[in-house]
Amino acid sequence: MRIFNTGSARKKTGSHFALAIALATGTAVIGSTAFADTAYAQDKKKKKKKKEEKAQYSEEFVAAYQPLNTSVNEEGADVAALKPQLVSLASLSVSPDEKIAAGGLIYNAGAKTSDRSLQIQGMEMMLASGKVEAANLGRFNFIAYQLKNAESQFAEARPYLQAAIDNNFTTDTVTKADLQIAMAESFFSEELYREGLSYLDNAIASTKAAGGAVNEQWYRRGLTVAYNNEIVPEVYDIATAWIADYPSETSWRDAINLTRNLSDYQGAEMLDLMRLGHKVKSLQNKQDYIEYIEAADARLLPKEVSDLIEEGYASGVVSRDDIYVADSLKVAKGRVASDRSDLPALERDARAAGAGLRTIKAAGDTFLSYGEHAKAAEFFQKTLGMPGVDTAETLTRLGIAQAGMGQYDAAKESFAKVEGPRKPIAQLWAAYAGQKSSPAVPAAATAAPADTIEAPATGG
Repeated sequence: MRIFNTGSARKKTGSHFALAIALATGTAVIGSTAFADTAYAQDKKKKKKKKEEKAQYSEEFVAAYQPLNTSVNEEGADVAALKPQLVSLASLSVSPDEKIAAGGLIYNAGAKTSDRSLQIQGMEMMLASGKVEAANLGRFNFIAYQLKNAESQFAEARPYLQAAIDNNFTTDTVTKADLQIAMAESFFSEELYREGLSYLDNAIASTKAAGGAVNEQWYRRGLTVAYNNEIVPEVYDIATAWIADYPSETSWRDAINLTRNLSDYQGAEMLDLMRLGHKVKSLQNKQDYIEYIEAADARLLPKEVSDLIEEGYASGVVSRDDIYVADSLKVAKGRVASDRSDLPALERDARAAGAGLRTIKAAGDTFLSYGEHAKAAEFFQKTLGMPGVDTAETLTRLGIAQAGMGQYDAAKESFAKVEGPRKPIAQLWAAYAGQKSSPAVPAAATAAPADTIEAPATGG
């Protein structure tokens, strides 16, 4: 069964994303940060006047730096052979000015020879110096992130990526959103799924708080990771946020299907999930209808089952030659008339002062199946607090009845109180109530990657 188009399942690294940015920005030789000879001379004069002032460049550093700088920049220089001297220069760099000068030389030497270790060392020295101009902080931190990420040093790369984000680094092809998804991918690369999903969740929240639109791919990527690795309950939180921002038959179907596949729902739980599936038009094949029919049970809810099967026949989704469906329809139709005739007595008994839980619950379930939502809500409300009541089930069905009456705010309050295994079902129903009360303006469509996730086949 197709669940949703998304990024590559179980993606271990952010390599594709990192490569795209590298191609866009490059890691070319940076502008020279070397000191001038006059600066050193001026510093010597300052030392004579104010001995207490520490020199920007030590004589030992200058003696090592100047000839090495000349050698590295000579045309046709064997820069790789100069690596030991570059490493030694780093150890001589103490002051901020020495660090940024040496760091720039070491980085550029590494760029010329594609020596990533030199590039990393040089960039780290420059950033640690505190002398990088504010205009370059975002770019330099991003380069450091790229280099560390390429070496699979994900934990060490993340602070640089965050610094790039904090310093508003972007390019014509790389947005802040791209950097944020790259951060989440960094966590995923180390199989730190919850941490990555938490970062993604915070990025979504901050984007919304700033009045921005959340790229649908953030939801799709988060769902892919959470679903493939069974990260619960985060997967349900992402799914409900996704359908809230991008409601469609496809997103609803995917959200309901992943909930079915990740949960061991049976009977009453499956019934309420499939009821929602029916509301949002996610019943796409015969198996979906059969699961709903089994959960409802033609003997218990004949009207609901009968209407469902007739709908399946009319749409052509369910073939009339399916024996199980045909038998279920026969049972349902055989019981509808007597079931309907019993409604007045059931209503009277459930309203009686001494009515027991079983009678009141039966009345709520029966009237809900007939679409008499006001009566169903009355009886579900009455059972709350009674000894032995299944509170989660009752709150779920109370919310369904309230939504059926158009009391969406009340429904959301009921769904919000549901705990335990039913909580994901209640979350989806709450999202449905929210959409009915405040229909969302469909977001602009976003291109989905070609990969798909194949979910385990549902039972039935």
